Amino acid sequence: MSKALIVKCPTCEKAVAWKDDNECKPFCSQRCKLIDLGEWASEGHRIAGKPLDPETVDQLSRNQD
Repeated sequence: MSKALIVKCPTCEKAVAWKDDNECKPFCSQRCKLIDLGEWASEGHRIAGKPLDPETVDQLSRNQD
């Protein structure tokens, strides 16, 4: 039998076993998962990059129609 990979919860850094039956992985709990989601929703977490200029955003939105 192989051992489960142990990772740190991204929110609280508690050790978490990476197993198929863990619905919250890589988080230790639903609470930590929701805290992380809230950080993304409030733009506390961001992916680095240059902001798009308004003209490019307008062109992209017209291409979606």
